[in-house]
Amino acid sequence: MANKRTNNGHKGLGADALIRWAIVALEYAIVASLLVVAGIVLVHTLTDFLRYGSKFSSAVVAAIDGILVVIIVLDIAHTVFGRLRSSIFPVRPFLVIGVLAGVRDILSASAHLTLSGPLSQTDFYDTLISLGVGVGVVVFLLVGLLVLRYSGHVDDEGVD
Repeated sequence: MANKRTNNGHKGLGADALIRWAIVALEYAIVASLLVVAGIVLVHTLTDFLRYGSKFSSAVVAAIDGILVVIIVLDIAHTVFGRLRSSIFPVRPFLVIGVLAGVRDILSASAHLTLSGPLSQTDFYDTLISLGVGVGVVVFLLVGLLVLRYSGHVDDEGVD
């Protein structure tokens, strides 16, 4: 009877180790996938920019937008990889990624206002609302970063 309990205990440890290994493998697959996506977006952005045609200013804005997407994806991959190395789920890097995404939206809305030519009243108001929401999100996330900084909360030890 005692041997059965010991064997069951070892089977449980084997299952735990297998599940942990599967989770780590999945997290590494996610990081690899994010790197592939970032590479594809970067190549697509550069090829589109080099074939800009007659709208150079629009091509520059689209290139900046694409590069910001690549930066955001790389930040997410870096954060996930850092979580793998330290086994800590950091909050701060995700707030920074949110700020970057908000800034990207602000730049896109600003470019739309500047480069799209005459807009209808509805498109103009929609773009202004998008701009305002982007600014609100960035300010909200920056307040979150300040709260983390001054609260003494440390959650990203070991993450570069």
